[in-house]
Amino acid sequence: MSELLSLTLADARDKLAAKEITATELTEAYIGAMAQTEGLNAFITETPDKARAMAKASDEKLAKGEGGAMEGLPIGMKDLFCTEGVQSTAGSHILEGFTPTYESTVSQNLWDAGAVMLGKTNMDEFAMGSANITSYYGSVQNPYTKQGDNDALVPGGSSGGSAAAVAARSAIAATGTDTGGSIRQPAAFAGLVGFKPTYGRCSRWGIVAFASSLDQAGPMTRTVRDSAIMLGAMAGFDPKDSTSVNLPVPDYEAALTGDIRGMKVGIPSEYRVDGMPEEIEALWKQGVEMMKDAGAEVVDIALPHTKYALPTYYIVAPAEASSNLARYDGVRYGLRVEGKDLNEMYENTRGQGFGAEVQRRVMIGTYVLSAGYYDAYYLKAQKVRTRIADDFRNAWNQCDVILTPTTPSAAFGMNDKLDDPIAMYLNDVFTVPASLAGLPGISVPAGVDKDGLPLGLQLIGPAFGEETVLRAAGVLESAAGFSAEPALMAK
Repeated sequence: MSELLSLTLADARDKLAAKEITATELTEAYIGAMAQTEGLNAFITETPDKARAMAKASDEKLAKGEGGAMEGLPIGMKDLFCTEGVQSTAGSHILEGFTPTYESTVSQNLWDAGAVMLGKTNMDEFAMGSANITSYYGSVQNPYTKQGDNDALVPGGSSGGSAAAVAARSAIAATGTDTGGSIRQPAAFAGLVGFKPTYGRCSRWGIVAFASSLDQAGPMTRTVRDSAIMLGAMAGFDPKDSTSVNLPVPDYEAALTGDIRGMKVGIPSEYRVDGMPEEIEALWKQGVEMMKDAGAEVVDIALPHTKYALPTYYIVAPAEASSNLARYDGVRYGLRVEGKDLNEMYENTRGQGFGAEVQRRVMIGTYVLSAGYYDAYYLKAQKVRTRIADDFRNAWNQCDVILTPTTPSAAFGMNDKLDDPIAMYLNDVFTVPASLAGLPGISVPAGVDKDGLPLGLQLIGPAFGEETVLRAAGVLESAAGFSAEPALMAK
């Protein structure tokens, strides 16, 4: 591996500022790495010429000492973010060829900070999936494999392309979006740090919508420090997004003090689910001991409505998806499949444009919003969601952060759960509660299973408590000392 590709985002930033390397050299190394890892299918659209031009501009700024927080750093952009002049598909056939004339706020913030775009990363269609196998552009492969076994594993979803690209060293970092765990779960599967900030911390403007009350952008990086740097560049108030919160963006990197003495870490018994593998339980216990050894106080807490989180999510999210995806009708943009009349054109366009998982969730969402079922399902789910958020609010009277596993297993085989959508949905059991409550959550790589596959631990904090979460995550990362690297690169 090129020495340039082994640099963390923070290290590369420092070397660029010190003029030890150039943005052009770094970008060329990653363009080469993208070519070598094509078999992972991590990117839908590669933009090497654009990357070279952006790197050249960054070198000119750096030469003048004018570099931004992400100056010259080559990243992947999840294909849910609209990028001006570059195809943005949301992983769907229905948006194939759609080239926005505008830039999403988060991507614009990153370009303003000097980041370089390597391309648009693959993803589950419309962010609906936990394995990155629902993309119209093909499944993404995890660069990790089981020891002694080269069978393809999933990278998690929906931000699986971003996870695979960063883990395989074909991007120094990447953006993701998290609706019910789509940053944190793939980060855990790929041995990365994945951070979902508080709902409203990053603008949703220009992000193709899945579930508007849940979607939130965040960084996927190799280290907690990298995550702090990138989130600082992504976040900020946006008047174009009515859910964006007008609060100053802290210096997240400064929060990494390495000191959590006196911090109270909550352990919720409700996250011990039936059938949880012993390896996950053991890792969680190790995480508890790591926090204790660092001077934190560990306390038992109760989140009694946790058991209702998954069914609540799979009512609320499909309902919002049903509403949001109604705009894809073949009339204004994207795919259009003609029919004998308007209704048949709608049916043909959506039937051919949407994949099976998207159709499944749209139908579920339409059902729970329909007359006679709205009160029984959707309204009740919203009430339960409020109770889940109340549980977390009560917990903050006892603790500063909450420590849980990120996923109920390590990465699984590409074909393992194809015929069982419920088993696939259960991958989100530990990540969904924080999403429903709009809270910040981070996954930190903390160990490996018996097959050498990464496992993550999750830290959840109070609303807009990103600094506290990052401080705890930095300590957990140092204590865990995760050093595994993927053995498999694309063939």
